[in-house]
Amino acid sequence: MAGSLELFLILFFSLTLVWATDLLISSLKTLADETKVGKFALTSFVLALATSIPELFVGITSAFEGRPILALGNVLGSNIADLSLVIGGAALLGGELRVVGNIFNRDTILTFFASFLPIVLLLDKTLSRLDGVVLVLVYLFFQITVLKGKRKDAYGKGWIKRLLKKIIPMATNHKKEWGNFFLGSALLLLSADLLVRAATKLALSFSIPMLLVGLFLVAIGTSLPELSFELQAIKKREVGMVFGDLLGSIVANSTLILGITSLLHPIKIAAFEDFIIATVFFLFLFALFYCFMKTKRKLEKWEGAILLGFYLLFALIELLR
Repeated sequence: MAGSLELFLILFFSLTLVWATDLLISSLKTLADETKVGKFALTSFVLALATSIPELFVGITSAFEGRPILALGNVLGSNIADLSLVIGGAALLGGELRVVGNIFNRDTILTFFASFLPIVLLLDKTLSRLDGVVLVLVYLFFQITVLKGKRKDAYGKGWIKRLLKKIIPMATNHKKEWGNFFLGSALLLLSADLLVRAATKLALSFSIPMLLVGLFLVAIGTSLPELSFELQAIKKREVGMVFGDLLGSIVANSTLILGITSLLHPIKIAAFEDFIIATVFFLFLFALFYCFMKTKRKLEKWEGAILLGFYLLFALIELLR
Protein backbone atom coordinates (compact mmCIF):
# COMPACT_ATOMS: atom_id res chain seq x y z
CA MET A 1 0.00 0.00 0.00
CA ALA A 2 1.35 3.41 -1.02
CA GLY A 3 2.78 5.34 1.89
CA SER A 4 2.65 2.41 4.36
CA LEU A 5 6.45 2.07 4.40
CA GLU A 6 6.87 5.80 5.09
CA LEU A 7 4.30 5.64 7.91
CA PHE A 8 6.15 2.68 9.44
CA LEU A 9 9.48 4.52 9.18
CA ILE A 10 8.01 7.65 10.78
CA LEU A 11 6.73 5.54 13.70
CA PHE A 12 10.01 3.63 14.00
CA PHE A 13 12.25 6.69 13.96
CA SER A 14 9.90 8.55 16.33
CA LEU A 15 10.30 5.71 18.83
CA THR A 16 14.06 5.83 18.26
CA LEU A 17 13.94 9.55 19.08
CA VAL A 18 12.17 8.70 22.34
CA TRP A 19 14.75 6.07 23.29
CA ALA A 20 17.66 8.35 22.41
CA THR A 21 16.09 11.17 24.41
CA ASP A 22 15.71 8.85 27.40
CA LEU A 23 19.47 8.28 27.30
CA LEU A 24 20.04 12.03 27.35
CA ILE A 25 17.51 12.59 30.13
CA SER A 26 19.06 9.91 32.34
CA SER A 27 22.45 11.63 32.08
CA LEU A 28 20.98 15.09 32.65
CA LYS A 29 18.97 13.93 35.67
CA THR A 30 22.28 13.29 37.39
CA LEU A 31 23.07 16.98 36.92
CA ALA A 32 19.72 17.89 38.50
CA ASP A 33 20.35 15.62 41.48
CA GLU A 34 23.91 16.75 42.12
CA THR A 35 23.40 20.49 41.75
CA LYS A 36 20.35 20.41 44.07
CA VAL A 37 18.81 23.48 42.49
CA GLY A 38 15.09 24.33 42.36
CA LYS A 39 13.35 21.60 40.36
CA PHE A 40 11.12 23.87 38.30
CA ALA A 41 14.01 26.09 37.23
CA LEU A 42 16.42 23.26 36.46
CA THR A 43 13.76 21.19 34.69
CA SER A 44 12.60 24.15 32.58
CA PHE A 45 16.21 24.70 31.52
CA VAL A 46 17.96 21.30 31.35
CA LEU A 47 15.28 18.62 31.06
CA ALA A 48 12.90 20.70 28.94
CA LEU A 49 15.74 21.35 26.52
CA ALA A 50 16.57 17.63 26.56
CA THR A 51 13.01 16.57 25.76
CA SER A 52 12.92 19.21 23.01
CA ILE A 53 16.08 17.85 21.38
CA PRO A 54 14.06 15.74 18.88
CA GLU A 55 12.38 18.95 17.64
CA LEU A 56 15.79 20.63 17.50
CA PHE A 57 17.36 17.87 15.41
CA VAL A 58 14.32 17.70 13.13
CA GLY A 59 14.59 21.49 12.70
CA ILE A 60 18.30 21.35 11.86
CA THR A 61 18.01 18.46 9.43
CA SER A 62 14.92 19.90 7.71
CA ALA A 63 16.76 23.23 7.31
CA PHE A 64 19.81 21.56 5.76
CA GLU A 65 17.53 19.64 3.39
CA GLY A 66 15.79 22.85 2.31
CA ARG A 67 12.42 22.05 3.92
CA PRO A 68 12.32 24.27 7.06
CA ILE A 69 8.51 24.47 6.87
CA LEU A 70 8.51 20.92 8.30
CA ALA A 71 10.25 22.33 11.39
CA LEU A 72 7.59 25.03 11.75
CA GLY A 73 4.83 22.44 11.55
CA ASN A 74 6.71 20.27 14.03
CA VAL A 75 7.10 23.11 16.53
CA LEU A 76 3.48 24.25 16.26
CA GLY A 77 2.24 20.67 16.42
CA SER A 78 4.50 19.86 19.37
CA ASN A 79 3.32 22.91 21.33
CA ILE A 80 -0.32 22.00 20.67
CA ALA A 81 0.40 18.39 21.62
CA ASP A 82 2.21 19.50 24.81
CA LEU A 83 -0.84 21.51 25.94
CA SER A 84 -3.34 18.76 25.09
CA LEU A 85 -2.01 15.26 24.46
CA VAL A 86 0.96 15.45 26.83
CA ILE A 87 -0.36 17.35 29.87
CA GLY A 88 -3.92 16.10 29.30
CA GLY A 89 -2.73 12.52 28.94
CA ALA A 90 -0.46 12.90 31.98
CA ALA A 91 -3.38 14.12 34.11
CA LEU A 92 -5.71 11.43 32.77
CA LEU A 93 -3.26 8.55 33.27
CA GLY A 94 -1.27 9.80 36.25
CA GLY A 95 -3.92 11.62 38.30
CA GLU A 96 -4.63 15.26 39.11
CA LEU A 97 -1.80 17.79 39.12
CA ARG A 98 -1.64 20.38 41.90
CA VAL A 99 0.19 23.66 41.50
CA VAL A 100 3.10 24.11 43.91
CA GLY A 101 4.53 27.54 44.71
CA ASN A 102 4.21 30.51 42.33
CA ILE A 103 4.71 28.65 39.04
CA PHE A 104 1.69 30.30 37.42
CA ASN A 105 2.73 33.87 37.96
CA ARG A 106 5.72 35.38 36.17
CA ASP A 107 7.05 32.19 34.57
CA THR A 108 3.78 31.38 32.80
CA ILE A 109 3.39 34.94 31.52
CA LEU A 110 6.95 34.84 30.15
CA THR A 111 6.18 31.50 28.51
CA PHE A 112 3.12 32.94 26.78
CA PHE A 113 4.99 35.94 25.38
CA ALA A 114 7.91 33.75 24.24
CA SER A 115 5.54 31.38 22.42
CA PHE A 116 3.49 34.23 20.93
CA LEU A 117 6.50 36.10 19.50
CA PRO A 118 7.18 33.77 16.52
CA ILE A 119 3.48 33.94 15.62
CA VAL A 120 3.77 37.72 15.33
CA LEU A 121 7.02 37.47 13.36
CA LEU A 122 5.36 35.06 10.92
CA LEU A 123 2.46 37.36 10.03
CA ASP A 124 4.44 38.40 6.94
CA LYS A 125 4.62 34.66 6.04
CA THR A 126 8.41 34.59 6.51
CA LEU A 127 10.73 33.88 9.41
CA SER A 128 14.00 35.49 8.36
CA ARG A 129 17.51 35.06 9.74
CA LEU A 130 17.10 38.35 11.61
CA ASP A 131 13.92 36.95 13.19
CA GLY A 132 15.95 33.88 14.11
CA VAL A 133 18.49 36.04 15.96
CA VAL A 134 15.65 37.72 17.87
CA LEU A 135 14.14 34.36 18.87
CA VAL A 136 17.45 32.95 20.11
CA LEU A 137 18.05 36.11 22.16
CA VAL A 138 14.55 35.86 23.65
CA TYR A 139 15.27 32.24 24.63
CA LEU A 140 18.47 33.31 26.39
CA PHE A 141 16.64 36.16 28.13
CA PHE A 142 13.90 33.80 29.33
CA GLN A 143 16.37 31.29 30.76
CA ILE A 144 18.48 33.95 32.45
CA THR A 145 15.35 35.52 33.98
CA VAL A 146 14.02 32.20 35.29
CA LEU A 147 17.35 30.82 36.42
CA LYS A 148 18.63 34.00 38.01
CA GLY A 149 16.17 34.11 40.88
CA LYS A 150 16.01 30.34 41.40
CA ARG A 151 19.78 29.84 41.37
CA LYS A 152 20.28 32.72 43.78
CA ASP A 153 17.78 31.11 46.13
CA ALA A 154 19.73 27.88 46.08
CA TYR A 155 23.31 29.20 46.18
CA GLY A 156 23.12 32.78 47.39
CA LYS A 157 25.53 35.41 46.13
CA GLY A 158 28.00 34.13 43.54
CA TRP A 159 25.61 31.37 42.43
CA ILE A 160 27.20 30.95 38.99
CA LYS A 161 30.64 30.13 40.42
CA ARG A 162 29.16 27.75 42.99
CA LEU A 163 27.04 26.00 40.36
CA LEU A 164 30.03 25.53 38.03
CA LYS A 165 31.98 23.96 40.88
CA LYS A 166 29.23 21.37 41.09
CA ILE A 167 29.02 20.73 37.35
CA ILE A 168 32.71 20.58 36.30
CA PRO A 169 33.62 17.46 38.39
CA MET A 170 30.86 15.55 36.58
CA ALA A 171 33.11 15.36 33.51
CA THR A 172 35.36 12.86 35.31
CA ASN A 173 33.03 11.33 37.92
CA HIS A 174 30.15 10.34 35.65
CA LYS A 175 31.64 8.68 32.57
CA LYS A 176 28.58 6.46 32.05
CA GLU A 177 26.28 9.50 31.92
CA TRP A 178 28.55 11.22 29.41
CA GLY A 179 28.60 8.02 27.33
CA ASN A 180 24.79 8.00 27.32
CA PHE A 181 24.82 11.68 26.39
CA PHE A 182 27.00 11.20 23.29
CA LEU A 183 25.27 7.97 22.24
CA GLY A 184 21.87 9.63 22.60
CA SER A 185 23.04 12.63 20.58
CA ALA A 186 24.31 10.42 17.75
CA LEU A 187 21.05 8.44 17.65
CA LEU A 188 19.02 11.64 17.68
CA LEU A 189 20.94 13.05 14.74
CA LEU A 190 20.53 9.89 12.69
CA SER A 191 16.88 9.21 13.52
CA ALA A 192 15.87 12.87 13.05
CA ASP A 193 17.46 12.92 9.59
CA LEU A 194 15.70 9.70 8.54
CA LEU A 195 12.42 10.88 10.08
CA VAL A 196 12.52 14.07 8.00
CA ARG A 197 13.30 12.08 4.85
CA ALA A 198 10.38 9.66 5.47
CA ALA A 199 7.96 12.52 6.25
CA THR A 200 9.06 14.40 3.13
CA LYS A 201 8.56 11.38 0.90
CA LEU A 202 5.10 10.75 2.39
CA ALA A 203 4.06 14.38 1.85
CA LEU A 204 5.25 14.37 -1.76
CA SER A 205 3.58 11.02 -2.52
CA PHE A 206 0.13 12.19 -1.41
CA SER A 207 0.53 15.92 -2.15
CA ILE A 208 0.10 16.66 1.56
CA PRO A 209 1.29 20.13 2.67
CA MET A 210 4.59 19.79 4.55
CA LEU A 211 3.17 21.95 7.34
CA LEU A 212 0.44 19.37 8.03
CA VAL A 213 2.93 16.48 8.10
CA GLY A 214 4.94 18.37 10.70
CA LEU A 215 1.81 19.33 12.67
CA PHE A 216 0.70 15.75 13.20
CA LEU A 217 2.93 12.85 12.14
CA VAL A 218 6.29 14.32 13.16
CA ALA A 219 4.99 16.41 16.10
CA ILE A 220 3.34 13.47 17.87
CA GLY A 221 6.53 11.43 17.55
CA THR A 222 8.78 14.19 18.88
CA SER A 223 6.35 14.90 21.77
CA LEU A 224 6.56 11.36 23.15
CA PRO A 225 9.64 12.14 25.32
CA GLU A 226 7.70 14.87 27.15
CA LEU A 227 4.79 12.51 27.83
CA SER A 228 7.14 9.76 29.05
CA PHE A 229 9.01 12.13 31.37
CA GLU A 230 5.90 13.80 32.79
CA LEU A 231 4.22 10.47 33.58
CA GLN A 232 7.35 9.42 35.48
CA ALA A 233 7.46 12.76 37.31
CA ILE A 234 3.79 12.44 38.36
CA LYS A 235 4.40 8.94 39.72
CA LYS A 236 7.25 10.36 41.82
CA ARG A 237 5.06 13.32 42.91
CA GLU A 238 7.45 15.82 41.28
CA VAL A 239 4.77 18.22 40.02
CA GLY A 240 7.21 21.11 39.77
CA MET A 241 9.24 19.08 37.26
CA VAL A 242 6.07 18.37 35.23
CA PHE A 243 5.28 22.07 34.79
CA GLY A 244 8.94 22.95 34.36
CA ASP A 245 9.23 20.49 31.49
CA LEU A 246 5.93 21.60 29.93
CA LEU A 247 6.55 25.36 29.99
CA GLY A 248 10.25 25.02 29.26
CA SER A 249 9.58 22.81 26.23
CA ILE A 250 7.10 25.29 24.78
CA VAL A 251 9.61 28.12 25.16
CA ALA A 252 12.48 26.07 23.69
CA ASN A 253 10.32 25.00 20.73
CA SER A 254 9.02 28.50 20.00
CA THR A 255 12.27 30.42 20.34
CA LEU A 256 15.49 28.38 20.31
CA ILE A 257 14.43 25.70 17.81
CA LEU A 258 12.62 28.01 15.37
CA GLY A 259 15.42 30.54 15.80
CA ILE A 260 18.19 28.08 14.93
CA THR A 261 16.18 26.63 12.04
CA SER A 262 15.50 30.05 10.48
CA LEU A 263 19.16 31.03 10.94
CA LEU A 264 20.13 27.99 8.88
CA HIS A 265 17.32 28.44 6.34
CA PRO A 266 14.61 31.16 6.40
CA ILE A 267 11.08 29.73 6.73
CA LYS A 268 8.44 30.73 4.19
CA ILE A 269 4.79 29.72 4.69
CA ALA A 270 2.77 28.58 1.69
CA ALA A 271 -0.23 27.02 3.50
CA PHE A 272 -0.92 30.16 5.55
CA GLU A 273 -4.50 29.13 6.39
CA ASP A 274 -3.25 25.93 8.06
CA PHE A 275 -0.79 28.05 10.05
CA ILE A 276 -3.57 30.39 11.24
CA ILE A 277 -5.83 27.51 12.32
CA ALA A 278 -2.96 25.87 14.25
CA THR A 279 -2.07 29.20 15.85
CA VAL A 280 -5.65 29.85 17.00
CA PHE A 281 -5.84 26.36 18.53
CA PHE A 282 -2.53 26.85 20.31
CA LEU A 283 -3.59 30.17 21.83
CA PHE A 284 -6.97 28.73 22.83
CA LEU A 285 -5.38 25.67 24.47
CA PHE A 286 -2.86 27.83 26.32
CA ALA A 287 -5.69 30.03 27.68
CA LEU A 288 -7.80 26.99 28.61
CA PHE A 289 -4.89 25.27 30.36
CA TYR A 290 -4.04 28.46 32.25
CA CYS A 291 -7.66 28.91 33.38
CA PHE A 292 -7.87 25.30 34.60
CA MET A 293 -4.68 25.69 36.64
CA LYS A 294 -5.27 29.22 37.89
CA THR A 295 -8.85 28.81 39.18
CA LYS A 296 -8.39 25.74 41.39
CA ARG A 297 -4.58 25.48 41.31
CA LYS A 298 -4.87 21.94 39.99
CA LEU A 299 -5.58 20.01 36.80
CA GLU A 300 -8.10 17.22 37.34
CA LYS A 301 -8.59 14.10 35.25
CA TRP A 302 -11.76 15.38 33.57
CA GLU A 303 -9.95 18.58 32.60
CA GLY A 304 -7.15 16.50 31.11
CA ALA A 305 -9.83 14.65 29.10
CA ILE A 306 -11.17 17.99 27.80
CA LEU A 307 -7.68 19.02 26.65
CA LEU A 308 -7.33 15.69 24.85
CA GLY A 309 -10.75 16.19 23.27
CA PHE A 310 -9.73 19.56 21.83
CA TYR A 311 -6.66 17.99 20.26
CA LEU A 312 -8.90 15.44 18.54
CA LEU A 313 -11.14 18.31 17.38
CA PHE A 314 -8.11 20.14 15.98
CA ALA A 315 -7.00 17.00 14.11
CA LEU A 316 -10.53 16.46 12.76
CA ILE A 317 -10.81 20.05 11.48
CA GLU A 318 -7.46 19.83 9.69
CA LEU A 319 -8.19 16.42 8.17
CA LEU A 320 -11.64 17.41 6.91
CA ARG A 321 -10.43 20.57 5.19
